Amino acid sequence: MESSKVLYHTLFTEFDISLFKTGKHFHLFEKFGSHVAEVDGVSGCYFAVYAPNAEKLYVVGDFNAWDHEGYMLYSRWDGSGIWEGFVPGVSLGTVYKYKIFPYNFGRIRLKTDPFAIYCERPPLTGSRVWNAEFEWSDKNWMEARVKNNALDQPCSVYEMHFGSWMRHATESRSLTYREMAEPLVAYLTDMGYTHVEFLPLTEYPYDPSWGYQVSGYFATTSRYGTPEDLMYLIDVLHKNNIGVIMDWVPAHFPADDHSLATFDGSCVYEHPDKRKGYHPDWNTLIFNFGRPEIRSFLISSAFYWFEKFHIDGVRVDAVSSLVHLDYSRKEGEWEPNQYGGRENLDAISFLQEFNTAVYAAFPGIQTIAEESTSYPMVSRPVFQGGLGFGMKWMMGWMHDTLDYFKRESIYRKFHQNDITFSIMYAFSENFMLALSHDEVVHGKSSMIGKMAGDEWQKFANLRALYAYMYSHPGTKLLFMGNDMAPYTEWNFTWQLDWTLLKFPSHKGLNDTVKALNHLYKKERALHHYNFNYLGFEWIDAGDRQNSILIYKRKSDIKNDEILVIANLNILPQPQYKIGLSEKQNWELIFNSDDQQFWGSQYEVTPLLKPIKKIWNGRHYHVELRIPPLSVMMYKLKATARPKVSKPTSSSSKVGKRTSKNIGKTPQLKK
Repeated sequence: MESSKVLYHTLFTEFDISLFKTGKHFHLFEKFGSHVAEVDGVSGCYFAVYAPNAEKLYVVGDFNAWDHEGYMLYSRWDGSGIWEGFVPGVSLGTVYKYKIFPYNFGRIRLKTDPFAIYCERPPLTGSRVWNAEFEWSDKNWMEARVKNNALDQPCSVYEMHFGSWMRHATESRSLTYREMAEPLVAYLTDMGYTHVEFLPLTEYPYDPSWGYQVSGYFATTSRYGTPEDLMYLIDVLHKNNIGVIMDWVPAHFPADDHSLATFDGSCVYEHPDKRKGYHPDWNTLIFNFGRPEIRSFLISSAFYWFEKFHIDGVRVDAVSSLVHLDYSRKEGEWEPNQYGGRENLDAISFLQEFNTAVYAAFPGIQTIAEESTSYPMVSRPVFQGGLGFGMKWMMGWMHDTLDYFKRESIYRKFHQNDITFSIMYAFSENFMLALSHDEVVHGKSSMIGKMAGDEWQKFANLRALYAYMYSHPGTKLLFMGNDMAPYTEWNFTWQLDWTLLKFPSHKGLNDTVKALNHLYKKERALHHYNFNYLGFEWIDAGDRQNSILIYKRKSDIKNDEILVIANLNILPQPQYKIGLSEKQNWELIFNSDDQQFWGSQYEVTPLLKPIKKIWNGRHYHVELRIPPLSVMMYKLKATARPKVSKPTSSSSKVGKRTSKNIGKTPQLKK
């Protein structure tokens, strides 16, 4: 071996190697990467990297003027493919890379450390020696997370792209992690969101990918600060009772030369068969999920974010492309599995192991799948044959609902099934209703731009859509800006147009979402049975002519019910009858057409008092006024049980039909 300035040192035990080689080591970040340490009284840094096809592997950087001579790491004797060693004098902040000479005398590679926790700011690609240390103060949140994050609790998610939420007031840049803490917490708290979901904050080289082409699965993107800065932001969010979800992208990675692609001259991370290892949609590479070392790598990445950053959930991107071998591939471009099917058995097994591992290790967290096909049992337990996710995005609901609201009111009577069909399968999975970033880019128009009608009708439609969404079974997600109704699509290079809130129409829409969030959290009937048919009852789904939907939401508490009346027509209903099964009074608690929301100020019925007269197959009915393009919610009014008195001769006519009261409705006091 050439003269070496590297000391031999290891953090690996034989048990570590065994776990790594069998795909069961989920704390690889404690072993691989760079770790400042002291060995035999000498300060420096320990390096370890997996490169089974390397003939020689050096660590180079600022500390040696990027000259590899004398800085070759040691290849372990056990055939594990791990290179490691201790370099004296290397300190925190040092920039470094691995210089790899492949066995096959191929091109020399200069690679970023796959286990680096901090890197240079793109477009620079060097890794930094870093020890992320932070004193957390979110103990109360972490202890209560099992309850707060449970599936029967309200979950209203604000999805955001960090760099384009708000820019610095005087400098041409986005806010840092620390600068973001105060305004973001203030906004989320005021609006009533329960969680924030960040588009990927792992390191990535290409800005227009929005973070979805990850080059550093353990590295906080340096665009907005250090790992400790992000920890600070999450700590502040937790102290204000806001959960944190992060996008995690195990489906694919970029082919950039500095990153994971052909890491040591061979396909270490990607599948060597292009039919399984190349993604045609994004020109990216797909992990080899059948390789135990790569399973350990990916699950360790998830463990890292849960353990070190206290995140409360991950939204797993592009699950459909993971589980299907033929995803976006034409005939002949994919190979069936061993049973002749289209399922990617290695990827399915990986997802099951991932979910099993993280739910066992981190009580109270949630995993959420972005899965756009009808693949079954995505959010069902692994022991039942499911993938084991906590929730799944309800993509069918999203498409059907947006298609419906794009239609002019006159045509909606022909598409009533589009808006009611979701209930047919609403409880087959634990669904999250998502109106995400994907719906407001690439020529799809902004949310307000999708709505039919003139300006007032567009805003009324969007208010009605959100109210329908919040009263529909399932958890909720809105992308940033969707609650302010910008006319332009989302632009990742700039900030949200906060000046919109000066205009009554946009402010009214924003106040609508705020009211819905707070109502959703307050009313148990709107969230307790998010994923259970016991929480939903159709009253009338068949009034196609008037485009009206009527249904109830219920909780596990007796008589805790909310009556939802959605008029998705531009015509108001001055005398609309609704059949009910019992004589119970209902009090108005929400009206999307309210004046404060920039509504029409159409006079509504504040209290519903049923009369005993059969309507639509039910023994009682109410008559009420319904505004145009609106959703109203009535709560079952709690009343004291009436005293029962002994009938007298004069009371024998009570309840009898007479010619004087047939067809009359009690007059409501204004």
